Amino acid sequence: MKKVLIAYTSRAGTTDKMANYLAEGVRIAGNETTVVKISSIKKETDLSGYDGYLFGCPTYHKDMTGGMKQFLFLAASANLTGKMGGAFGSHTHSGEAAPMIFETMQHVFKMDVTDLGPLNLTEEMMGTDEGTRACQQYATALCGKF
Repeated sequence: MKKVLIAYTSRAGTTDKMANYLAEGVRIAGNETTVVKISSIKKETDLSGYDGYLFGCPTYHKDMTGGMKQFLFLAASANLTGKMGGAFGSHTHSGEAAPMIFETMQHVFKMDVTDLGPLNLTEEMMGTDEGTRACQQYATALCGKF
């Protein structure tokens, strides 16, 4: 059984819902998951011991939050090279945060990211069964790479 860390920030609760649906997908795939807000991660050793990582943030003003930027600087020193990774986020109209996180995981951290790209859903879609399934399927696809 592999272990997946889902670390995220949420402002309106939508990205929080995504994180929990992603966790369901990890468990459906037969793996263990830990779901935490990025504010609870204080040092790079808090990121150790996992086989895969899902980082999430909503888009605000066509950007990720300041807290996510600080978290990514911390994660850069955690040596995630070669680990499985994926990014997710919610948005109302533009959706830049998840792709920025995904590209950081792929190009800066040198992680083995999912072939699906980032999971980027509108807040409206997260209120549907389709949004729930999209999260679960994204997580099971990530776990399928183990």
